[in-house]
Amino acid sequence: MQVADAAGSGTRTARSARRVLVAADKFKGSLTAVEVAERVTAGLRRVVPELEVEALPVADGGDGTVAAAVAAGFARREVRVAGPLGDEVTAAYALRGDTAVVEMAEASGLQRLPAGVFAPLTASTYGSGELLRAALDAGARTIVFGVGGSATTDGGAGMLSALGARFVTAAGEPVTPGGGGLAELASADLSGLDPRLASVEFVLASDVDNPLTGPKGAPAVYGPQKGASPEDVETLDTALTHFVKVLEGAVGEKAAACAASPGAGAAGGIGFGALLLGAGFRPGIEVMLDVLGFAPALERADLVITGEGSLDEQTLHGKAPAGVAAAARAAGREVVAVCGRLALPPEALGRAGIRRAYALTDLEPDVAKCIADAGPVLERTAERIARDFLA
Repeated sequence: MQVADAAGSGTRTARSARRVLVAADKFKGSLTAVEVAERVTAGLRRVVPELEVEALPVADGGDGTVAAAVAAGFARREVRVAGPLGDEVTAAYALRGDTAVVEMAEASGLQRLPAGVFAPLTASTYGSGELLRAALDAGARTIVFGVGGSATTDGGAGMLSALGARFVTAAGEPVTPGGGGLAELASADLSGLDPRLASVEFVLASDVDNPLTGPKGAPAVYGPQKGASPEDVETLDTALTHFVKVLEGAVGEKAAACAASPGAGAAGGIGFGALLLGAGFRPGIEVMLDVLGFAPALERADLVITGEGSLDEQTLHGKAPAGVAAAARAAGREVVAVCGRLALPPEALGRAGIRRAYALTDLEPDVAKCIADAGPVLERTAERIARDFLA
């Protein structure tokens, strides 16, 4: 049995690592990032009992971002907000000092929908705006807004409404929630936005750089993942284009510029709403590594273990393992990766800065069983890493 090795054959590195940093994302549907770190640590220490291991669960701005911040020492704060269908849910954000990490999926994510239910035209980001307001109420002066995994395609209209914007029809009534309702938008008024937003450092953290509309926009690229039919995609794209036009009347050319900017299409277009509020867009993993204190942890490490559920082409485009590997390579640290499924050849791993990748399916080829028993299989995988790199 072979593992993908970007540096050729062999089972040991030139030097034995003395301290290991585990900086992996979640295995979606199986293990949280915290659980991944725990299982890897257990497996490593089974082979090298006295090994120094530092765990730093990571995320790229999508679901799991708040959990990663809490694992790094932020306090978890919970608040009741509107879910994507308007029902009240308990959502969390993370706070340390005057820095807040807000994850839109906590309020407006797909996981907030009932099983098997999608609402591509009506799901709203109103609850995400309520989360941002709660962070402001808690004294946040810097807000990292992680976006991804949304159930919504409303261009951030719901979020903006929760923060004080008004969007009304020709009859003077509020537009109905969701991207579909924006087709009836007649006027927009942003003068009532929470004034505290003007004095906050607002960072939009996302792993996608799509514009708001068009063939690479939020409805076309991500709408089908949220249950949108081809007709729904067309409806949403037309509605969001109209949304931008109406906003131009309220804020001028800034609206069109924001709609075309990288990140505007993130999380169903909530990125557009955040950019309108003055947020600066940065790749989610870069932001999160800064917030979580990755650089000093990296300085203390000899070997870095990263990973996520599937190492594939998407990994190379802004996902957490690629960000971790790039930073580690720049610091001269060796990186290995763990994953449930490996779909990258050794040369692609090497270009990403990953020395070797270990897939759980190497030990348990039955995918369903691999997912169900991911924790124990990951521990056994970590034992292999320890034997190859640390023993």
